Amino acid sequence: MRPESINDAVIRLAGNSQDGIQSAGAFLARLAGRSDQDVMTYMTIPATISGGPSIFQVRMGTGEVLSAGDEADFLVAFYQHSYQDHIDFLKEGGVLLYDSDNVEPNLDDKRFVYVGVPITGLTVEALGGTAKDKGKNIFVLGLIAKIFHLNVEKLANLIKEKFAGKDESVANTAIMAFTSGYAYPVGNVLTRQYQFEHVEKVAGAPDQITMDGNQALAYGLIAAGVRYGAGYPITPWSSVMETLRRELPKYGGLFVQAEDELGAVSIALGFSYSGHLAITGSAGPGISLKTEAIGWASMAEIPLLIINVQRGGPSTGLPTNVEQSDLFQAIYGGHGDSPRVVLAAKTVEDCFYIAIEAARIARKYSTPVFILSDTSLATRIEAFQEPKLGDLMLDPKPDLTPLDTHKPYALDKITRHAAPGTPIRDGKYPLISGLEHDEFGHPTGSPKMHMAMTAKRRNKLRQLAEEIPVPEIFGDTEGDTLL
Repeated sequence: MRPESINDAVIRLAGNSQDGIQSAGAFLARLAGRSDQDVMTYMTIPATISGGPSIFQVRMGTGEVLSAGDEADFLVAFYQHSYQDHIDFLKEGGVLLYDSDNVEPNLDDKRFVYVGVPITGLTVEALGGTAKDKGKNIFVLGLIAKIFHLNVEKLANLIKEKFAGKDESVANTAIMAFTSGYAYPVGNVLTRQYQFEHVEKVAGAPDQITMDGNQALAYGLIAAGVRYGAGYPITPWSSVMETLRRELPKYGGLFVQAEDELGAVSIALGFSYSGHLAITGSAGPGISLKTEAIGWASMAEIPLLIINVQRGGPSTGLPTNVEQSDLFQAIYGGHGDSPRVVLAAKTVEDCFYIAIEAARIARKYSTPVFILSDTSLATRIEAFQEPKLGDLMLDPKPDLTPLDTHKPYALDKITRHAAPGTPIRDGKYPLISGLEHDEFGHPTGSPKMHMAMTAKRRNKLRQLAEEIPVPEIFGDTEGDTLL
């Protein structure tokens, strides 16, 4: 059967979170990146520990992919509820691949092409029944590879890499499921197969990498010379701290899982006070608990990075749903006048570079810097050009250059935090305090000094505003309606 050439495709996997559909979708996304294709994903996961309905949607193709797609070209339904909940998201003429062991579609609906495969039974048969139906996600991956003529060797390598740290039998079982799915005679039930248009890689063009937004933030921080941090687990921030806990020790650093949110931000402030710019982060509820300590960073003018991976609120809210409602919390959250910088990432690639920019600003202006992301960006996988790390990696060592004298809070200039151990030749070592203070850090109750210091802390961010470029506008510069 000669495959039909296509530019891109939107593939939606619908099942339960326990089925590993996120893993199967991630394999497709990473394959696209390694094949010099563009890719964007979207996923939903239930908020309950017991799991529940979930989807993973991947759009991959040879052209520029700017969204994960509104409608699917290809829907995989593992269960009856998967079919019922998502059939309306399938394009007319699209393909429904369903597990005929669990799904009974309405075949009288002639809008779609129906492909029934006994996925559960064939997976159990392929794996000998020892794993029950665990592995049907990889079986389906094999089916999709066959239907779309994907690179089997690259997919097999991705599977082996995924399970490299586990017992060899785990990877072998996954490969067995994948091979069985690929070997299924799907041509007997599907009269069309597809193949993405091939685009030759430009000679000398940089390689692509694929990752999600949280991974990009973590690796951007490492490139920026951040070696220390502390946090507390909360969805959807947790994978940032998990990556940093794993990777920072490789660079001589440390990430601490604290006992609570206040402990986490306090530990991070201790790292920053010592001269090592540190990271902490959370989602909206955790940021609320960190607020007092972030105010201390503003008053003491200690550089600090805070990531807020936003989710639905208020309170516990919607832990796994998308919402961008924490902007005012980031800008104004806190008592008194506590200015800070707020940056918001727009793409997965931007997550990497915005972490570097946030670190630069925090160091230069000795101020807290927020990075805003959200659930969608955190879990979305995209492909982008591999960064030139040789040009980006920074030396994280504290600056201990001797100073003749040092006013940590001089009113007439932008001052930077001097790490403990910095020699100050006149012997006048400063105080660092959350109390209002004079230019040397000595506590003061003077209203006049408080007004001067408040203006000083605000003015240094006004100088930053003059330094940064005007934001790029996407779409029309003018609108028809003002809301």
